[in-house]
Amino acid sequence: MNAKVETAGPGRALDVVKLVLAALVLAAGIAGYYYLADLASSWRMLVVLAGVVVAAAIAAFTAPGRTVREFLRETQFEMRKVVWPTREETARTTIVVIVVVIALSVILGLIDVLLKWAILDHLLKIGT
Repeated sequence: MNAKVETAGPGRALDVVKLVLAALVLAAGIAGYYYLADLASSWRMLVVLAGVVVAAAIAAFTAPGRTVREFLRETQFEMRKVVWPTREETARTTIVVIVVVIALSVILGLIDVLLKWAILDHLLKIGT
């Protein structure tokens, strides 16, 4: 069980206000895309991008935002522990996968041809 229990209080209410404000800023950015229809689409996309960035910045200072930031920090820490394969290991593994796929394709193709020959050419022509 998690010992951290979320309590209702002024901090929680402020988080709700911040999240609502972030949602409104995001909605304003999206509405700006349609409101500025006479501008070039690249400028309109910048308005949406600005809305997303500002909304994310506002949301980052809430309790859920802090949780996401902590998760991302832990993810980066865990990624540093991963032992990544070398270029040579990756190339060898890729070649093995390609060879296996080709071999299985040939085998399944031969099974298909054999079943077609057995069923269509022999079994279905018994009564004719």
